[in-house]
Amino acid sequence: MTQDEVMAEFRSAGALLEGHFILSSGLRSPVFLQKMFIFQDPVRTERLCRALAEKAEAAFGKIDYVVSPAVGGIVPGYETARQLGAKAVFVEREDGRFQLRRGFTIPPEAKVLMVEDIVTTGLSSRECLASIAEHTSNVVGAACLIDRSNGKADLGVPLVALARLDIPAYPADALPPELAALPPVKPGSRGIQGAKG
Repeated sequence: MTQDEVMAEFRSAGALLEGHFILSSGLRSPVFLQKMFIFQDPVRTERLCRALAEKAEAAFGKIDYVVSPAVGGIVPGYETARQLGAKAVFVEREDGRFQLRRGFTIPPEAKVLMVEDIVTTGLSSRECLASIAEHTSNVVGAACLIDRSNGKADLGVPLVALARLDIPAYPADALPPELAALPPVKPGSRGIQGAKG
């Protein structure tokens, strides 16, 4: 799947939004990718995650476990794992940090891929990877649908993405005038129902 095809999926799902958005990183952006509009369509989700699984397997070989951060990474993690024939587990925040819960375990010898929905600064990905490292040192890499950093986010492991975009993001105190003129909107799930970060 080409980058243009990936972005066409986001556009046709109404998941490519323009305005003034407060990202989960705290940065501000004129573009927001509402991935839940993608994930509400199982057929579209399967198509994108199949392409991501193929790209990840080509880069990293056979994967045994896919680990994703809750909440946004659960759906693409599960579907990518299904396409890879791997197990799917997720980490979730407890006391402000990601942890494996619900009785999930990762065998130390398992080849693990961390799967995210969208990477912007890489903060939640790094936190997820740190949590995984408490259980295994066999993380082969990371994969995401969209890399908003255009390859600049350093996760500490190789990252494959279906699309790499150069979407600007600004600190709240350094907004360009055209963005500052718009009312900010905070979409997404971070901060909802006690989530921290």
